[in-house]
Amino acid sequence: MKYQICTRCVMDTTDPAIRFDEHGVCERCNQFSGDILPGWNHGTGHGPELQALLRKIKANGRGREYDCILGLSGGFDSSYLLHLAVTEFGLRPLVFHVDAGWDTDLAKENICRLTSKLKVDLRTETIDPAEMRDLQLSFFKSGVPHLDTPQDNAFVAVLDNYARTYGIKYVLNGGNISTEVVVNPGAWSYWGTDIAHNKDIARRFGTVPLRSYPFTSVLRRKVIMPYLHGVKVVKPLNHGPYVKKDAEECLRREYGYQAYPQKHFEDTLTKFLEGYWLPGRFGYDVRKPQFSSLILTGQMSRDEALAALERPPLTEEEASALFAEVAEKLGISRD
Repeated sequence: MKYQICTRCVMDTTDPAIRFDEHGVCERCNQFSGDILPGWNHGTGHGPELQALLRKIKANGRGREYDCILGLSGGFDSSYLLHLAVTEFGLRPLVFHVDAGWDTDLAKENICRLTSKLKVDLRTETIDPAEMRDLQLSFFKSGVPHLDTPQDNAFVAVLDNYARTYGIKYVLNGGNISTEVVVNPGAWSYWGTDIAHNKDIARRFGTVPLRSYPFTSVLRRKVIMPYLHGVKVVKPLNHGPYVKKDAEECLRREYGYQAYPQKHFEDTLTKFLEGYWLPGRFGYDVRKPQFSSLILTGQMSRDEALAALERPPLTEEEASALFAEVAEKLGISRD
């Protein structure tokens, strides 16, 4: 495919499925303008909808210790959602965190600041280090690009377990249109809860029996949890104006929250993957959909995005240090 970049955002032909109209505008932009923006309207006009949702959550949680559950990675969106849930929505969330061994010190500090000031219960689920290391190394050996699957799979599996244990029917999710309307292309990733796929990689390349690692599946996520157990995933950030720089300033002011250089850089492995491995090995620069989302929602100019993309996500020194750290954690040499 001849190289081409969208004339409105910064998505390009590193997405092999991308299509452009006669003006050089990609289908993601046209879909946003035609299908998403009219209903979303930058989060305005959704007040009654949000209040109706909050009433349902509170009514369902009446008489229980918690009325909802929220997974906290230390990342920006989930942190701001926790702030809103407690201070503005009046919810009583059970907050959980999955420690897969890759948390940065800064993420740990941000999590501690938020949960301490908000006085919420934080449950941390630690994945067996030997099993986690072996599964993560198996994914590296497999050659697939979606190397964050072992962590993501564990996260959603633990979420489901907590929801069932505590009888919680509402999961607060930080996913949103404002900063994530352009998602990673399908060719760059894969369905994280394909249990046959995940177990096959473990079987082919693993050396440690995965006795405690929390697998989940598409059946469990899409059928059993919502229809059998009545668990609903809701995204409150879509029900109101959500501007990244304003929310970032709020977290900094209220909790001393320190922002990361890039989305998902709260995790050492994800920082390595998105800042070095994916662009270096596969040509996938996740900043392109991230910046394109901000362009479409009026939070970044295209020129600003293009200028930022001229610079690598990590310096050579940062990439080298991360390379060594990841190799050490995986128990292999740099070679």
